[in-house]
Formats: sequence, C-alpha cells, structure tokens
Amino acid sequence: MNLLGQPLDRVDGLMKVTGDARYAAEFPEARLAHAVLVTSTIASGKIASIDASRAEALPGVLLVMTYQNAPRLPNGGKPALAPPAGRHLTLLQDNEVHYSNEPVAVVVADTLERAADAARQVRIVYQPGSAALDFDAAKPQMHAPDNPQGRETDTRRGSFEDGMRGGDVHIDATYTTPIEHHNPMEPHATMAHWDGPQLTLYDSTQGVSGAAQAVAKTFGIPTSDVRVIAPLIGGGFGCKGSSWSHVSLCAMAARQTGRPVRLALERPQMFGPVGARPRTEQHFVLAARRDGTLTAMRHDSISNTSMIEDWTETCCMVTRMLYAVPNQITTHRLVQLNVGTPTFMRAPGETTGSFALESAMDELAAALHMDPLALRLKNYADSDPQEHKPWSGKSLRECYQIGADKFGWSRRPATPRSMRDGNTLIGMGMATATYPANRSDASALARILPDGTAMVASGTQDLGTGTYTVMTQVAADALGFAPENIHFALGDSTLPRAPVSGGSQSAASVSPAVRDAASQARNQLIALALADPASPVHGLALDDVTVENGWVVSRSQPGKRDPAAAIIARAGGQPIEASATAKRGDEKQKYSFHSFGAVFVEVHVDAELGTIRVPRVVAVYDVGRVLNRKTANSQMIGGLVWGIGAALEEESTLDTRYGRFTNANLAEYHVPVNADIGTLDVTFIDQPDPYINSLGVRGIGEIGITGVVAAIANAVYNATGVRVRDLPITLDKVMHTTPV
Repeated sequence: MNLLGQPLDRVDGLMKVTGDARYAAEFPEARLAHAVLVTSTIASGKIASIDASRAEALPGVLLVMTYQNAPRLPNGGKPALAPPAGRHLTLLQDNEVHYSNEPVAVVVADTLERAADAARQVRIVYQPGSAALDFDAAKPQMHAPDNPQGRETDTRRGSFEDGMRGGDVHIDATYTTPIEHHNPMEPHATMAHWDGPQLTLYDSTQGVSGAAQAVAKTFGIPTSDVRVIAPLIGGGFGCKGSSWSHVSLCAMAARQTGRPVRLALERPQMFGPVGARPRTEQHFVLAARRDGTLTAMRHDSISNTSMIEDWTETCCMVTRMLYAVPNQITTHRLVQLNVGTPTFMRAPGETTGSFALESAMDELAAALHMDPLALRLKNYADSDPQEHKPWSGKSLRECYQIGADKFGWSRRPATPRSMRDGNTLIGMGMATATYPANRSDASALARILPDGTAMVASGTQDLGTGTYTVMTQVAADALGFAPENIHFALGDSTLPRAPVSGGSQSAASVSPAVRDAASQARNQLIALALADPASPVHGLALDDVTVENGWVVSRSQPGKRDPAAAIIARAGGQPIEASATAKRGDEKQKYSFHSFGAVFVEVHVDAELGTIRVPRVVAVYDVGRVLNRKTANSQMIGGLVWGIGAALEEESTLDTRYGRFTNANLAEYHVPVNADIGTLDVTFIDQPDPYINSLGVRGIGEIGITGVVAAIANAVYNATGVRVRDLPITLDKVMHTTPV
C-alpha cells in the first residue's frame, strides 16, 4: 500500500487534544491513596532523628514511611542488575544522606492535599558530613570509569606525538557545559497496586519491560509478578529510561497501606533523584597541516558523577568516529560530587561532545583562514576511522551540499563582525550532527479479528514521538489494511518484549518485528481464501492475489475479491494470529552504523546589549528510511529547539554551600519559548540503510539536538569575534569577552 513515509496524522492525536488521553498519574483506582516524597535538606551526612508524630496525627494520614519502619529489602535494596539497568536507589534502608533532595521519607494520605500538608510536618534532625560540591576542587581526586555504557574508557590510535609534530597549526582549548536537568511536561509519576503477590504499576517510563524487571529484582519477586503499564508518556528524554527510587518507594507504600498508592514528583523534585546531564570539562588539542589535513587530535573529557554510582557522559564517542584523523587520543574521567546520579539526557555524550569537537574544528578553520565546511570535507571519513569498518550508509556529503545551498552558506563572511544590519551583528555558523544507529531484539504479534479489523502489539513505548502512528503505518503496509482499521497496542510489559525507548532504537528495533508479524498474518489470510471453495479467489495462483484495504483481491481480475471478515467467518470465526521476533545479526561486526546531518545557523546579536537571537536554522539529515515525514519533522524540530536552549539558556545552578539547585522550577530553569524560535527548515535525504534491518530504518530521536549547540557558538563567533567556550552562551559572556 506504500504507506511508509507518508505524513499520516497521529493516531493518538484526537484523544490528546480532547483530554481523553490518560497518563500514569491519571488512572482511577478504588480507595486510591496519595503519596508525597520528603527529601533531604543536606548534601551529605546522616539522619540523627525523625519525629513523624505530628504528621501521623493529622486527619487522613495512612503512613509515614522512613528508614525506621520501611520494609527490609533483599540485599539491603542494592541493585541486582548492573547500572544503568539497575540504579543505586534510595529506598529508606538506612539513615545515610548522599545528596540534597534525596528521598528520606514517604507520606501517604487519603488525599493529595493531606499528604502534602503532613509531609511538611515531618521533623528531621541531620548530622551533616563533609560534602564535595565544587567541581574544580574535586578534580584532583578524579578517577577513570570502567567501560562506560559498554564502551572503551580511553582510546589511542597512531602516534599523537608524531601527529603534533607534523602539524603546522595547533589549537588548544577547553570547553565546559553545565549540569542540565530534564523537564518533560509530565514529571515522573507512578501508581502501584498489589493484588496478593501481583504488583501492577502505572508508571511514566521509557521501558515497561525493563522497569518490571528492575522492580522485581528490587523486591526479590519473579518478574512475572510485576506488570508495568505506560500507554502514554508526556516526554522522557532519558530521565525515564531508568527505574528510580520513587517507583519502588510507591510500591513499598502500597504494600504497607494495603491500598493503591499514587506518587507524582513535584517539579523541584525533578532536580536530584531522577538524573541529569552532568557538568563536563573537555580539553581539545588539534593539529593540522596548512591545507587543513588533520594530523593529530586529543580529547580529554571530565564529567561529574555521584557518590553512590559511576555514570559517565561519553563525550569522546563522536570524536572517535567523525573525522579521518590518523593520530588520536581520547579519555574519560569522573569527578565525584554530592549530587544525584547523572543519567542519559537526549543524545548523552554526543550533545556535549559535539559542542566541543565542532567548536574546536571551527577554531581550527579560523586559524587556517579556511572555510569551516571545506575543513570538514577535507577530513571527511569515508569509513569509520576507529572501528576500521565501512559505514552501513553515509550521505553526509549530500547533507553538507543541500544544507549549504538552502542556507546560502556562500554568503558567509570569513571575517568576524563584518556583517551587520544597523545595530545588529549577523553571524553564520555550521556544525556536523551525528548519532549512532542502534538496534535491539524486539517482538510483536499481529491478529486479524473476525470483524475484519486488526490488532498489532509490541511492548514498546510512545514518549510522544509518534510510535503509535509509525507502527500503525508499518502494520497497515504489511497487512494491506487501512490504518484506521488497525489498533496498535503498546506500553504494557505483558505484551511481546521490546527494548527501552532510548538510544534512538525503537523504530529500528520494533518496526521489523511488526512488519514480520503482520506479513505472516496477511499470508495466513491469503492462504485461507485460496483454499476456500466458497471464496471468489479460490484456486488462483498465489502471485496473482494481494490484500487491499482488508480485502484479498486478484491482481489480474480485480472483480474477484473477498473481505477478511467473510474469509474468517467461513473458516470458523477464529482470529488469525502471528508473532515474530526481529533479532540482530552479525551486521555490527561488518559495518559501522551512524546517522549524520549538517546544521547551519544564523544568529543576530545586539551590538550594545549582547542579546542573541536565532532567526533561522537549516538542517539536513541522513537517517535511513523515514517512516512518517510529519512525525519525523516534528522530532527534528524538537531537537533543534532543545539545541537552541542548550546553547543559550539551560543551566542548573548549584549552591555549593548546601548542594541545592537554586533554579529548580520552570520559572528560573530557562528553556526556549515560541518567541525564541525562528524558522526551522528540516530536510531528509531519506535513503534506506541497507544493512540495519529489513526496512532500512534508523532511529531519529536524538540526532536532532547534536551539532546545534556548536553551530550556534560558531555563528556567535562569526557575528562578534567572541569565542564562548562555556555554556550557556549568555549576553554577559559575549559583552565581557575580548574578541579573538
């Protein structure tokens, strides 16, 4: 039916705009109780005493759970799964405090208002300890992580020293990025309900199967006894990829009270116990010959982690693969601070790493008096320089060319501060975008129902990215049914298993399983019709029939057609069902899988005030086959907007006296609004990847933010002559820095 790529409207759009959509904190339950977290007010130390008597005496209060009365968990609540699948959680098993805003109590009452009031009445006396909160002061004690996220901690290829000696021009610069916190529209929320040994969780999670496994391991119960349901998620961006403390705490409270319990984090509680993008300090050294050929590159990244778990922002991954530099060193180091454990945040490592790498490349281009795009083309990697493998597909040259033409890159002045309109300095910058193309095993089932409609299912998730819609398209295309006659089910751990919706892998993993299951069901339907003497298509050759809009139809004699409902009815009225699992093969041993893009940005900077505007962005992407042009465009627009925010606004400000973030709300944690965004022009190459899966589909959720930050920083330099290496790029940094 050729539905793949078509800009179908979201199948979940109507229920969202009419208010019928239900999120984790909105499912009704009889006798529902409400929980509120109490969090620590010190960054390090112990709880000396807790007085919960005033809270417990208030009307409607059912439970005040602290380390003194919380149920004891197997292994002291320590993770049975290795991080990040199993995080080091705070489950009230002891009186230790590791960071400010750490959970120290849970108050449960019959209404949310009563629970919140009682939470304020819990009196806690602390014994403060020494806290490490100053990044620079803690750097002397930094350590190397152990294979962060399954990647090499450090790498070396060629001879960096020889490469430095062979270079005519050198760049030595340090770039920093701040701690940033996720702020999806829907905060973390969980509702827990025990029915004997069976636990049901309505949870805002990016991985229903992973959450079920993590909670089961925490409680020491079979995974089959835990069901996690997440039909809709109001944004996740990585913070909902792990099962954090509040999920198990909610289940503990439900077991203690004998009632269903709902626990939704307040916005300030998003700043600490559920992850963040860590602070990074990245030192770059580049060397190149006069013609722009890179001879050496060194990238040393330092990021913060917590006191309870190592988590690494893998900044160097993009550096290892993007350019054909023969001599290179990359390193990762961690600084332990008394803050909550960091986690994945949209394009973790690639967002921060591409800012540093692409800024350094721009500085090198300026030192060489070379066009920044020409420098990138000069060092274009025709194969993966780190893995020594061919790309599964790479159309980055085309991205550069199309983007440059659409943007008008040829009009960019080489000399900073040479383009202006009255009091407005105008600058142009560009950068390369890239993100790995990931895939995991996934399963799906397809069922053609007696009424002639179909139900297709997989235990994946829709974070608001359009999974319901694109999987409906894949199923409809494979079945030969109209999309409106297909119901796609997801967000339930009892459905066929699919991976976490992280690492931009859902579409690449789930779509081939959906297509395989739907194709098998379609073939069964055709076989039933051909074998049925009562069918108009009985006896026709297999290659002469197809399925169109739910009818088995003769290609050569279109008048011969049989509806699915009639075929099933004559066969006994039982649904046709098929299941499939799409597994990874050895393709990653043979090819390097990445998506690529080129981002071009124009900025306007007020010459007197230093205020920065981004009136237009042109971005071109090679992301394999595009399943839905409308939802894909929305994904990229979201990434570009976030990139603008990361470049100019986002920063979590830590009070190093108390370990608390001073802007833990959306009034002071600045993110872009409509007035901040100009024209966003997105183009897709739309070239299927022939090796990643049967549809040629790569994920697109994260590449959209990569490269944007550097492109803006480079454009600000072109406009002002000021090189800002410390994010965010605010007006004071532009005004108080001497032009380079």
